[in-house]
Amino acid sequence: MDKSPDAFRTISEVAEDLDLPQHVLRFWETRFTQIKPMKRGGGRRYYRPQDVELIKGIRHMLYDQGYTIKGVQKLLRENGNQFLIAVASGDLQAVEAIAQRKQSESAQLTAAAQPRQGDDEMLVGEAKAKPSRRFFGLGKGDEDGPVQPGDGKLSRDNRALLQEALFDLLECKRLLDQVR
Repeated sequence: MDKSPDAFRTISEVAEDLDLPQHVLRFWETRFTQIKPMKRGGGRRYYRPQDVELIKGIRHMLYDQGYTIKGVQKLLRENGNQFLIAVASGDLQAVEAIAQRKQSESAQLTAAAQPRQGDDEMLVGEAKAKPSRRFFGLGKGDEDGPVQPGDGKLSRDNRALLQEALFDLLECKRLLDQVR
């Protein structure tokens, strides 16, 4: 008797359907945080239909397309689960739609990162000046540091450098949060 397409599957059923050993599925759970089967008493795994579809996509990219695990992780990070599911199912329209959406999001982010003409206070994107010993106050007295005496504020170049440092720190925090 066959199960409903919406039914949960055991690890042995998924392994048999995808022609994979069970230990490979357990290993992929450690490498792809997107694979989250329900675990019942005794540690028994039950895969949702969307988990099975994602595993099919991962299998396709690793075995059929020759991607590495890091390559598939990058694809998932950049395009999301639906992209791999669409690739595995051969849904080219969905793949194209996801690619178009990502491209438009990227264009919007790029446009937002460009300072508008005449808007000197908006500092987003690349720094306009390279870091220097002067900026960090190295080799000079306190009075010659990044804030000029009596000025009370940072120069545009120094604000740009601080903005860039902030972006780097936020990216580091994002990466650390992913590892946890």
